[in-house]
Amino acid sequence: MPAELTSFVGRTRLLANLKRHLSDENTNLVTVTGIGGVGKSRTVLRLAHQVRGQFEDGVWFADLARLQDAGMVKNTIASALGVADQSARGESESLSEWVANRNMLLILDTCEHLIEGCAELIDELLQANPNLKVLATSRQSLHLPYEHVVPVPPLAVPGDDPHENMFTNESVQLFAARSGAVVPDFVLDEHNIGSVAELCRRLDGIPLAIELAAVRLRALSVEQILGLLTDRFSLLAGASRTALPRHQTLRAAIGWSHELCEPAERLLWARLSVFAGDFELDAARFVCSDDRLPAEDITDLVTGLVEKSILLIRSDHAGVRYKLIDTLAEYGEEWLEKLGESQRLRHKHLAYYLSLARRSEDAWSGPRQIYWFVRMRQEHDNVRLALEHALRTPGESRMALELLSSLWFMWICCGFVREGRVYLERALRANPEPSKERCKALWVLSYVRSAQGDSGGALEAAEKCSSEAVLVGDSRAVILASKMQGTAALLQGDLQKASALLGMAIEFNTGNKELDPGLLPAIVELSIVLTTQGELYEAESLLVDVLQVCKERGELWVSSYAYWALSMPLLASNRLDRALESAQEGLRIKRHFHDTVGSMMVLETMARIMVGLNQPDRAARVLGALHQNWRAAGLPMLGAPFLTSEHERAVKECQKTLGEEAYRRAFDAGTKLDLDEATNLALDDLDAGPAPV
Repeated sequence: MPAELTSFVGRTRLLANLKRHLSDENTNLVTVTGIGGVGKSRTVLRLAHQVRGQFEDGVWFADLARLQDAGMVKNTIASALGVADQSARGESESLSEWVANRNMLLILDTCEHLIEGCAELIDELLQANPNLKVLATSRQSLHLPYEHVVPVPPLAVPGDDPHENMFTNESVQLFAARSGAVVPDFVLDEHNIGSVAELCRRLDGIPLAIELAAVRLRALSVEQILGLLTDRFSLLAGASRTALPRHQTLRAAIGWSHELCEPAERLLWARLSVFAGDFELDAARFVCSDDRLPAEDITDLVTGLVEKSILLIRSDHAGVRYKLIDTLAEYGEEWLEKLGESQRLRHKHLAYYLSLARRSEDAWSGPRQIYWFVRMRQEHDNVRLALEHALRTPGESRMALELLSSLWFMWICCGFVREGRVYLERALRANPEPSKERCKALWVLSYVRSAQGDSGGALEAAEKCSSEAVLVGDSRAVILASKMQGTAALLQGDLQKASALLGMAIEFNTGNKELDPGLLPAIVELSIVLTTQGELYEAESLLVDVLQVCKERGELWVSSYAYWALSMPLLASNRLDRALESAQEGLRIKRHFHDTVGSMMVLETMARIMVGLNQPDRAARVLGALHQNWRAAGLPMLGAPFLTSEHERAVKECQKTLGEEAYRRAFDAGTKLDLDEATNLALDDLDAGPAPV
């Protein structure tokens, strides 16, 4: 869940009401409704932190605010849940299977623009798990028959309760809390309480409006803020004393904050609305700068928008990132449209993320691999937005191909395999004519399909890549197509074909500075072929060389597979202690990545090693955990014969050593372990916490 970045004020009755609904066994879906800026998301986040201990399998938060494509709702939620299903089956099936039998709360934040998709998914998930609790926020209900709608009203304002002390009123308390953050020596006292109370009344108790008004204390007194705001409302209401509708109250507060910004800050506000989720300062400098907004001025302007509470700032070990609050982003988008800059800014946004993708691809196989893994997972929302723009805009679909194929490692290594396939197939349909960009996208698609265990589809894409590469004269694509065909052949169990194709890819890649995905993975896969064929010395020699290259270059992703692959000839030659050490090292490295399937492949081999080391009970528990986790992750063992045969052998050896009854007890105990727990068991790290990513 997101952290609570600000203190929470009031809402005691509302929170109690929501808790009552969540504890009701007959209530599965609660939709929190209300106008923009009224505090739906903030209230739900507070509630989530309060009730997280009541849900054995956790509270999970999916932010849908900036998602544009309704077809990506299921993918987005799967990503938020950490579901690493790499199979080719439908998203609904894998999500439903993941939530089944879990005692959990799923929060879907900001559903109003995706009502149909959200309602459909919730219905499917609740059919899979009738005990699942779903909490949604939306400006309108989801129109499901079992839905309980809980409106979030504005905060109580002074005068709502004639017996209430003005100092304890929740609107006043919110203003005081935010004012204290803006002006540390601000004190609510008898001299300003009347003006603060009237200000909160004029702002209808809308939290966002109150927070924006509090920011003005840097330059104005409470009395001055009230006077200026009262004048503004009088103009909007035609000088009548009739209360303004609340949506006008909020727009008036936002509009006033907008007018009090410097002209350059207003322009930057509008331009920043093209970002999805959060962004880095470098991105703002590139996308938003021009002759009117020089790049060297962006830092100071961003600082000004942070100080005015237009931008949120988040700082952690990965760096500083900024986010435009959703309601304020909508306001900025309207101004960007009025300025006629939307298309130009969206193109610059696309250009920036294409440039970032190229940089990350070039650096992926080097010492900053973990940095790029974390960075591109952070940029996921913006990459998706850039792709959507490219695919919908005439003349820019080829840029979508480039962006997608440059990010091959993001789809394969960062946990977004299914999404990568959806976008790649869509982009290839939009670009049917042979080209170098299309050839690259085809071999990436083959790689993605292999990672799903769809070896037939992988082979088809690789063969298409090879034939089109000949037409356009792309020799590099021909080599990579050979590698991907070899990978597909290995998964299909055709060792002779795999050996020939992988050998060809290695031969033509030798001397190429590009290690991944053409050279090193091909060597690792060839070593697996050699091990399966009994050529253990040759396999081991290849892997020792790969690990040396990885060490010299600072490459981790491939090295995790090389350590796993090395454990196989060590196991086959009965060097069990060394085999265990090698497999464990591969598994430790994988904890830095979102490599669910890769981790389970290592655990499959480790189960056999444990049996050989006379640890059958531990092996059986690992096998039980694998059985459960493969169901959620996709096609078990990717359907590869060299893995399935090893798995069956481990099961038989366990059953023989333990006896059927003892094996079943240990296996059943293992089915209760999630992947982190199974990894800790395999690493003898039973007190460790979850994986770092």
